[in-house]
Amino acid sequence: MRFITALSAIALLGYPFAVYFGISQWGLGPVAAVLGILFVIRVLAGRQARLRELKTIAYLSGGAGITLAVLGSVFREHGWLMYYPVIVNALMLMLFGSSLWQSQTMIERFARLQDPDLPASGVRYTRTVTKVWCGFFVVNGAIALATCFMPLSAWTLYNGLISYLLAGLLFGGEWLIRQRVQRQSGV
Repeated sequence: MRFITALSAIALLGYPFAVYFGISQWGLGPVAAVLGILFVIRVLAGRQARLRELKTIAYLSGGAGITLAVLGSVFREHGWLMYYPVIVNALMLMLFGSSLWQSQTMIERFARLQDPDLPASGVRYTRTVTKVWCGFFVVNGAIALATCFMPLSAWTLYNGLISYLLAGLLFGGEWLIRQRVQRQSGV
């Protein structure tokens, strides 16, 4: 089952390139069929998630991907496929944002997977990081939506490269800040 999870992750990362190159090489029908299969795999891989919320995201994002692939195929319009990054950002925003009104934020849950005895300062820190990620999903989702009205090459560049670089910068920057905060608090 780990193979299916890995395949699902690779498919999600390569989605924009699969759409761009697939449509130009093979056309919409075969690309929609392959993407539909990959999204079924995404749903199946969701069962492996350790957190209930991540399972839900896998099911919802996989279902949305299947729906977009079917709509693109039925209406013979690749534009439907371009909305997937927007949907994923909206789902992640809902997941992280809704956790701000719960006893544990999403980032705290991730942190507790490695450190079950998270101190109060860590809990406060994870709440702040959750808010930062919510802001990222709002901005990234808005840009992803704007690219849906641009040429496919611009959409692919942003959603297949730039958005991943920005997420990586945020993740890496947060990791560096967390290391400094932990050193200062003696954790």
